[in-house]
Amino acid sequence: MRDYPRVMTAPKLMPLALGLFALGLVAIVVVFALFAAGKTDLPVWLNVAAWLLTPVGLAVGVVSAVRDSRPKRR
Repeated sequence: MRDYPRVMTAPKLMPLALGLFALGLVAIVVVFALFAAGKTDLPVWLNVAAWLLTPVGLAVGVVSAVRDSRPKRR
């Protein structure tokens, strides 16, 4: 019986991490653009999104990369 190499499967958490990180970057750009346009009273949800989504996406991405790089147990 032949022992074929395992096929790499797509990481499960990486698309979530990329989505969160991208949404955070969009929120940061929107906050800067609105501030440059003279708006000072921005919605709280926009500030929280800019403050939280990018680092959470980065952390999830790092966890996903570390988990997927470790050898599988038998």
